[in-house]
Amino acid sequence: MTDETSRIAPPASDEPNFDVTLERLEDCVERLETEQLSLEDALAVFEAGISASRDCAKLLDQTRKRVQVLVEKTGGEFQLEFLEPLNADEEEAGDDDSGLGSEDGV
Repeated sequence: MTDETSRIAPPASDEPNFDVTLERLEDCVERLETEQLSLEDALAVFEAGISASRDCAKLLDQTRKRVQVLVEKTGGEFQLEFLEPLNADEEEAGDDDSGLGSEDGV
């Protein structure tokens, strides 16, 4: 199972992962709720929180696009297939169809 897991694990990335980004967001929320900040400091923390929120949303969207679909093969075995990533035009349009559960046999 270890060999199988290592074959399907995504490669390491220099980009922050979701947990780190979410922690940044939670830290901003906590600071805004508990600290007595000046208006300028509160605005800076708020902006950092908005940035972290957008980064979280982006990471979740990227993860959604990489979701693997299990396709049953003959003999009861399973094969992993990747969903097709959306092109840049579809991403900007806010296409809310995740491609999951489509009725075209995917």
